[in-house]
Amino acid sequence: QVQLVESGGGLVQPGGSLRLSCAASGSIGNIYDMGWYRQVAGKEREFVARITRGGSTNYSDSVKGRFTISRDNAKNTVSLQMNSLKPEDTAVYYCKMYAYYAPTSSLRDYWGQGTQVTVSS
Repeated sequence: QVQLVESGGGLVQPGGSLRLSCAASGSIGNIYDMGWYRQVAGKEREFVARITRGGSTNYSDSVKGRFTISRDNAKNTVSLQMNSLKPEDTAVYYCKMYAYYAPTSSLRDYWGQGTQVTVSS
């Protein structure tokens, strides 16, 4: 069974930095896209950043220039370096991996359980 385990969340002051990491365990197939999303209670989950297997990235306008996504294909991990954090970045952050699922010979999304990031003084 495949699991995505996130780490690195916590409480940080405005202007501070945090680094989130997400590791896949179990028999996951080839991973194509990896990404991060976030959700505030009562609102829809929103896209934050994405990285392809080849290393191409894209970001939401709200985090562009402050957040950096990276991945290690050998270790099946994805990270999100978050700098210049703002109170509006407070949310539960989820990692997602789009990977091959052997039982159905198809691609599917895998999600982590989420990690809380709180930006507050």
